[in-house]
Amino acid sequence: MPEPSLFIAKSDIELHLLPKMANRHGLITGATGTGKTITLQRMAESFSAIGTPVFLSDIKGDLSGICSPGGNNPKIEERIKLLELKNFRYQSFPVQYWDVFGEMGFPVRTTISEMGPLLLSRLLNLNEVQSGVLNLVFRVADDQGLLLLDLKDLKAILVFVAENASQYTVEYGSISKQSVGAIQRALLIIEEQGGDQFFGEPSLNIQDFMKTDSNGLGMINILACDKLFQSPALYSTFLLWLLSELFEELPEIGDLPQPKMVFFFDEAHLLFNEAPKVLLNRIEQVVRLIRSKGVGVYFITQNPIDIPDSVLGQLGNRVQHALRAYTPKDQKAIKAAAETFRQNPKFTVEQAITELGTGEALISFLDEKGRPNIVEKAFVLPPCSLIGPISTDRRKEIMDQSIMRGRYERPVDRVSAYELLQKKAEMQNETKRQEEEARNEEVSQPRKAGRQPDSLWDTITKTAATTVGRQVARELVRGILGSFLRR
Repeated sequence: MPEPSLFIAKSDIELHLLPKMANRHGLITGATGTGKTITLQRMAESFSAIGTPVFLSDIKGDLSGICSPGGNNPKIEERIKLLELKNFRYQSFPVQYWDVFGEMGFPVRTTISEMGPLLLSRLLNLNEVQSGVLNLVFRVADDQGLLLLDLKDLKAILVFVAENASQYTVEYGSISKQSVGAIQRALLIIEEQGGDQFFGEPSLNIQDFMKTDSNGLGMINILACDKLFQSPALYSTFLLWLLSELFEELPEIGDLPQPKMVFFFDEAHLLFNEAPKVLLNRIEQVVRLIRSKGVGVYFITQNPIDIPDSVLGQLGNRVQHALRAYTPKDQKAIKAAAETFRQNPKFTVEQAITELGTGEALISFLDEKGRPNIVEKAFVLPPCSLIGPISTDRRKEIMDQSIMRGRYERPVDRVSAYELLQKKAEMQNETKRQEEEARNEEVSQPRKAGRQPDSLWDTITKTAATTVGRQVARELVRGILGSFLRR
């Protein structure tokens, strides 16, 4: 009995992606307007059809139509006839809409503690010294059991650490007030870009991405990114955080007959632009190891050279749309792209890349033993669902019927670092007031023997333990990308 497969493209032969090789990751590349988005849509539908949930980012709003069956498209009908797709039928797929800003989908949030200092440094574009100070601030918060949930928590702990820098220098190292100021200014920029809506509670439960519908179709989670993409640093850091959440939260399961989930990372070059070496190393590690968690990662970008070689070597399933050779740099990029394929004696790959039509691609998927197949020139099959956006009313209707309704819409602001540090400041002011009154009245009474009263910080620490629970009264445990591991 033949193994199940995903029918993705066709020329004189059919090209299938094997589900058990789908967690070996992949790459979709090509110039603007050559068909990358259609390929993404077809692959997302194919994974959903076998019961594998999908996450993808919708930068232009073109993918929201997956919830509706296609049809009435002359170009699609023409392609169906050209490829002689006798069993082709239009259909819809289950979707879940998400949006960091809560406008075009359910809000997606995380906490400052869960994101961690490494990704936050990337988001804030901090230099090495400033990143070191941010790490120190997180360490102080962790050691004191103070949860950093939103931006006001982070601002509060920054002020607290700066005001008490001399107290922490011996244990943690030098704290530059200039660096603290630079971090505060970067936070203001992120806040102006709407990043403050991303931090808070209730934070996303990654298991809510991994659903199937009553017919066994995998849920396609669509993140509305037309607004988010206007802040490239927030966009790329957010997707990297999602990837790290999948890595940290899912158990080790080894190779499966098909992935537990597939993650499409559009405009992937933004992830690697000006990323520090320590972050690149962590990304490489996550991509290499997340395969054993049953997750397939597919990067979408214009050219393979946008991806570092250390990551590119782990992307076994390749779809290359057309590239244009307008400049010497473009020619070098085409040559580099051609060299990543196992050559086909029927044509010259380097030449073919420049001659591909819209929807046509050079494709090489892994065989049953994990080896790259010889590259083939083929047309990607048209999607079965609607190409293009849906109406606002239709989106609202789907969200109203969703099981996610009511879980994430209302933000929660529980007691955390901001409130505890504010209480500490109030207690300090009250203590100073009482001491000043005592001096003014020249009260002098002998201290009675017995239990000494709690210090101010002891009181605050006890309050923190009561408020945020025993699990955060000790030092927080962080994962491979510095994010807080939820237990």
